Amino acid sequence: MAKLDNKVALITGAAAGLGKGIALVYAKYGAKCCLIDLDSIELEKTAQELRDSYQAEVITFVGDVSKKEDMEAAVRETVKQFGSLDIACCNAGVCQLAPFEEMSDQMRDFHIDVNIKGVWNTCQAAIQPMLRQGKGAIVIASSVTGDIVADAGEAAYAMTKAALVGLTKSLAVEYADRNIRVNCTQLGYARTPMVEKMAKESNPDDPESVINDIARGVPMKRLAKPKEVGELFAFLGSDESSYLTGSQVVIDGGSTLPETMSMGTN
Repeated sequence: MAKLDNKVALITGAAAGLGKGIALVYAKYGAKCCLIDLDSIELEKTAQELRDSYQAEVITFVGDVSKKEDMEAAVRETVKQFGSLDIACCNAGVCQLAPFEEMSDQMRDFHIDVNIKGVWNTCQAAIQPMLRQGKGAIVIASSVTGDIVADAGEAAYAMTKAALVGLTKSLAVEYADRNIRVNCTQLGYARTPMVEKMAKESNPDDPESVINDIARGVPMKRLAKPKEVGELFAFLGSDESSYLTGSQVVIDGGSTLPETMSMGTN
């Protein structure tokens, strides 16, 4: 029996990148999935890949996490189709780089709307059926950025991702005695469309050099693969992590460990 058999999962930002990796791993372990994204074409492609590869039961919902009514509708449809909602994977997020003194209010609010309000809306909608069921698991995609490290130009992203650590801990405490667990992942860099876009923003002439430089700074000498992140999401959503709540789980290939890149014996 796979560890997510008979579990129903809702995954935001599921059309590509990390969300697609999470969805593929959830399907591999037997979960029934509701995939949510704004990109209807890529979303359906991902859903079909889950069906073709794992014979998964999948529905899609084209919606905006920053709109509470969209998330409430997605949860209603998930429960209508599958009868329950066991896991909410709050993955959808954005990152745009800009010098702080030049960052517009619109750019700041875009990060807040998606990265904070989007997770808030997803959690608030998902918790309702979980309370009725008397159980559930929420996995929030935070980041090492903001809470542990940061790079120049990431003020909005760092602020919003750090806020998710506080939300994780607060919800974990509030719902622990009602059998709803809330944990967050803190990812370093993975090879995703978002990171590739950031690399272009950092060095338009040679974005691949940015990716290579990131890898050189990681003790494991590479970026994460989306499915590797999906494995962590699967663990945190499964009963294997039944005594884990309010945790911040770093998955970064060791990138936040070195004190310097030059001192030492290697």
